[in-house]
Amino acid sequence: MAKQMAFYFDARACTACKACQAACMDRANLAEEARWRRIVQYGGGSWVPVGNLMVPNHVFNYALSISCMHCENPICVTVCPSTALYKRAEDGIVLVDPNKCIGCRYCEWACPYGAPQFDQVTGVMSKCDFCQDLLASGQNPACVDACVMRCLDYGDLSELRAKYGDFNEIAPLPKSDLTGPSFVVTPHKNAEVSGFETGKIINLPEEV
Repeated sequence: MAKQMAFYFDARACTACKACQAACMDRANLAEEARWRRIVQYGGGSWVPVGNLMVPNHVFNYALSISCMHCENPICVTVCPSTALYKRAEDGIVLVDPNKCIGCRYCEWACPYGAPQFDQVTGVMSKCDFCQDLLASGQNPACVDACVMRCLDYGDLSELRAKYGDFNEIAPLPKSDLTGPSFVVTPHKNAEVSGFETGKIINLPEEV
């Protein structure tokens, strides 16, 4: 079986500090609006009156650290008219060839994870490349090393599943059968399952 690089995330421990997001931006020298990895905060519930008090009614909130899922069936690759996006055979990492990209942004519109990012300066798409330069030199992805709560791990998908389980359908992410994401997550105790959401993304506008 071919190797498939994947990320693991522990939603129980994440404090939404965004150290992973900052490390990714620093390592790739990204513009402020480009976020290959980002923190998504998700929550729900309400407050209801009980006598003279307002009390919580199924109130919950948790954070996810997400990036490109390097999917088994990446929609971005399928819709790219110039074959600029491709899935590397040796490790399953999905990459962009900037020399082929025509900046049509089809991949950006198609990706359910918002992974491809349009570079306003170069006019082509960019996205998480799994820190392929760091991996090649035996180092960890920048986001993994930066996580102060050690929420992130990486490795071959089959090995991550053996270690952490195979759960990956956590709201607000889509159902996994859409693209086959290379992702494993340990859910927060209040996590909702993809397709059965009652909450919503609660990031402030400048954080989305």
